[in-house]
Amino acid sequence: MRGRIFVTGFGIISAIGRNARETLESLRDSRSGIGPITHLDTIHKAELPVAEVKLSNKELAEMTGVTEYQLTTRTTLLGVIAAREAARHAGLDPSDKQFLTGIVSATTVGGMDKTEINFKNYQKGWPYNHFISTHDCSDSTEKIADYLGIRDYLTTISTACSSSANSVIHGAQLIRHGIVDRVLAGGTDSLSKFTLNGFHALLILDKNPCKPFDKDRMGLNLGEGAAYLVLESERSASEKKVLCELKGYGNANDAYHQTGSSPEGLGPYLSMKEALEMSGLGPEAIDYINAHGTGTDNNDLTEGIAIEKIFAPHIPPVSSTKPLTGHTLGAAGAVEAVISIMALTHGMVFPNLNFRTRIPELSFDPVKELTKMNKVRNVLSNSFGFGGNDSTLIFSAC
Repeated sequence: MRGRIFVTGFGIISAIGRNARETLESLRDSRSGIGPITHLDTIHKAELPVAEVKLSNKELAEMTGVTEYQLTTRTTLLGVIAAREAARHAGLDPSDKQFLTGIVSATTVGGMDKTEINFKNYQKGWPYNHFISTHDCSDSTEKIADYLGIRDYLTTISTACSSSANSVIHGAQLIRHGIVDRVLAGGTDSLSKFTLNGFHALLILDKNPCKPFDKDRMGLNLGEGAAYLVLESERSASEKKVLCELKGYGNANDAYHQTGSSPEGLGPYLSMKEALEMSGLGPEAIDYINAHGTGTDNNDLTEGIAIEKIFAPHIPPVSSTKPLTGHTLGAAGAVEAVISIMALTHGMVFPNLNFRTRIPELSFDPVKELTKMNKVRNVLSNSFGFGGNDSTLIFSAC
């Protein structure tokens, strides 16, 4: 079944804004959210910059009306804020039984922020406490669904850094197969010592603001945040203001390595190729590529090679927005989907901050400054995860 899939709303919170309006302002001003660690309690505070949401858990809870914030994970609080904004933006009312509503939410860290606080007590033999049940990745999905009253379909996706792009893909498939009429799809992840220490152990964290696609790139900066899209069928979106169409998507896996893609960029190539084929668009129709662009040695080279295989010799404007938001892991695909839709609807391409020198093996430079365009019709957004799980989304103007 191949009906059209429309986006009717979105919501976002990250280091560059508490909502969509603030996010767009930061993007227009090229204002990065990367800086010193303020909330996370870690020995690396003075050493590793991150893109942290500049609000405490208590402040996040006040934004949502959650009263027992000490019993709620940061991942959930971020997710509720972005999901609520998306639902309001789309005028989504799950109680309207004329249409079935689902939620597909992604996360990689789950409730680790609370687990870290309570683990030592658990080791000491303290009795069961509430935080054991909040550790699971599905906890945030269930709480967001409860908060918004979504009852018809619920599932959680965790495929590393492609997680929330895969939420969008799964949501579109649910609609196309007639399981639901509309889906709140996206993801949420908070910073934790677990992820910071893990990426630090892999030696892929930059001690300065990251510089994707630069010859002298040193790694990524972790970030946190949440973003959600409201996807709707042609029938349910018929009387709404439509923002854009999810024109195509692709998912592939080169199965090359646990944490890196193949030297020839096979997975990224296949996911972009599949998305283009589904969309019915030729490479020349893409006006902007929001790259995965982590700033790591492996990703930027292999993604660049894959882009050249498909788009050369006429490569469209390319940029990574991770020097603005940091790498938000399981939320990254949805965060960058929202940014891609903003590029589409506002006719602009956002800059790849901190770029200086081209990677010698590549033939293109990323966009260095905010670029206004007369018309942005089609935007391609890449999200690649550990284990080689690679996903691509294409959003098109209606």
